[in-house]
Amino acid sequence: MKFNEIMHLSFYTDQMDEMRDFYENKLGLKAKIIMRYEAYKGKKNRGAWSKRAETNPKDIAYIFIELAPGQYLELFPKADHQLDHETPDTRLGYSHFALMVDDIHEAREELVKVGIEIDIEPNKGQSETWQMWIHDPDGNKFEIMQYTDKSLQHHGNIEEDQRKYGK
Repeated sequence: MKFNEIMHLSFYTDQMDEMRDFYENKLGLKAKIIMRYEAYKGKKNRGAWSKRAETNPKDIAYIFIELAPGQYLELFPKADHQLDHETPDTRLGYSHFALMVDDIHEAREELVKVGIEIDIEPNKGQSETWQMWIHDPDGNKFEIMQYTDKSLQHHGNIEEDQRKYGK
């Protein structure tokens, strides 16, 4: 099987307005799809969404924000039964995502200019790739990264005992 790219990642949020402000206004990304519950009116296979179509048809069901061509962040409003957000370092599973830029130092200046706090300043990681860390209003951490000529993501660096897992 060959995958072409990551199509989207998704988060539930109880701060939809703040999340949209962060991703759309501060990061300059654009919403590509804003789906309202009314689109699920009469759909029998959509459970709670069909019910919301009757009770709150104009509420947002989800939003797709384009991170890069054909790659999206999907935001869902928090459902009543969902537990509060935990920080990524307190659970297994999701940790963070990363976005690539051409110039990490220029990106840092743009982020600071719009009031985004830099959690970890630009630095070269062990993989010889520039990295900087920020977080969104829900506390989802992510990296801003820039490849270098020596980036191991391009050149590879697999220990001999790991070769049994790859081709």
